[in-house]
Amino acid sequence: MPSKYFRRLAATAVALLAVGALVAAVPPTPTGWSLVWSDDFNGPSGSLPSSANWIVDTGHGYPGGPGNWGTGEIQNYTADPANLSLDGSGNLRITPRGSGQNWTSARIETRRADFKPADGRVLRIEGRIQMPNVTGDAALGYWPAFWALGSPYRGNYWNWPGIGEFDIMENVNGVNAVWAVLHCGVNPGGPCNETSGLGASRACPGSTCQSAFHTYRFEWDRSLSPNQLRWYVDGQQFHSVSQSQFDAGTWTNMTGHAGYFLLLNVAMGGAFPNALAGPTPTAATVSGRPMVVDYVAVWQSGGGTQPTDPPTNPPGGVDARSTIQAERYQAQSGTMVETTTDTGGGQNVGAIANGDWLRFDGVDFGATAARQFSARVASGAAGGVSGLVQVRLGSPTAPPIGDFAIAGTGGWQSWRTVPGTIAPTSGTHTVYLTFTSGQPADFVNVNWFTFAT
Repeated sequence: MPSKYFRRLAATAVALLAVGALVAAVPPTPTGWSLVWSDDFNGPSGSLPSSANWIVDTGHGYPGGPGNWGTGEIQNYTADPANLSLDGSGNLRITPRGSGQNWTSARIETRRADFKPADGRVLRIEGRIQMPNVTGDAALGYWPAFWALGSPYRGNYWNWPGIGEFDIMENVNGVNAVWAVLHCGVNPGGPCNETSGLGASRACPGSTCQSAFHTYRFEWDRSLSPNQLRWYVDGQQFHSVSQSQFDAGTWTNMTGHAGYFLLLNVAMGGAFPNALAGPTPTAATVSGRPMVVDYVAVWQSGGGTQPTDPPTNPPGGVDARSTIQAERYQAQSGTMVETTTDTGGGQNVGAIANGDWLRFDGVDFGATAARQFSARVASGAAGGVSGLVQVRLGSPTAPPIGDFAIAGTGGWQSWRTVPGTIAPTSGTHTVYLTFTSGQPADFVNVNWFTFAT
């Protein structure tokens, strides 16, 4: 593993290269609104989107979650610039590539998972997007989307659709239409008619969805009673849902948590395109037509209460017995995130040395005390270099409640699951993973961890 010095030097070089990139801007903040968060995808051609803003999902599903991302889509998501990259002109391109039943594509999600309007305000989520420019038989199986998932989905992956899903823009098979859909409640059936959801569609105004950029917007309005959810294309509303359509429990499960994270992806095949055209993709489906994203922005009406530049990852709130992804910390010291080759893909936390730590908020151990701890770790440390992976509650300097030792495993991507014991722990806590070594060198990577009774 390269030293932190060289890793950080490389990151600085990339940042300097970005200075010369063409600049595209998010639209000016509308009067009466405040900017919560945005990304205009400026950067060098061929580079990945900002790792400070986005998590790159890889593989055929979340580790421990439903296969094929729960929708039957067939592609393998990658972090390959051939599938996911900035174009140097202020756009993000997500490009499916393949043939037959063998496809690769890309999917990203915001690190922040707290997008939610303050009481009495309106949240506006917007993106300017050109769908893949392909139609007819050549488009069969293409499934671009711009959407949001409730934050409790992270680390659980089996609580859909109760936690809520807002599909801001969906399209399949190159049809000139945008679909807006709400998913909620239970599956099948329930108040959102799952698995279909409560949706509406319409043609894109003027130019087709595939031939030009259009602006897709979702509004969550807490200034009205009952609250409203609204969908727009190019400023024209074409779908709405009212709080009055739901029982209190369904609405609370969907809106009462910390908020939502945003996603952009292009799937291939799966339930939606297949429902309209039979099995997809087909032999006629062409490769290499990207979804192009100019910007994504989130505004709130009025002065707002959400920070525009959060210092860390989104709020936590996970089951201690779930698989807790290390890269989804709420704060860290001294580490970095990189692509992993471990089963399931995704990212791991690396460059971990003595004194580094990761913080995870709202880890719920429940009423039955957990007594065991295990973590998925790898180490390419030289002989004689080792250290401890420790669990602490409330502070990185609190006494450890458990730990295990780790030395070289044969490489920085040679993964093994190492168990340890912890003092009996129940209730909800801020959990710190801390790392202690007698040597200054990096000694461990962490992919995920979990607790057990």
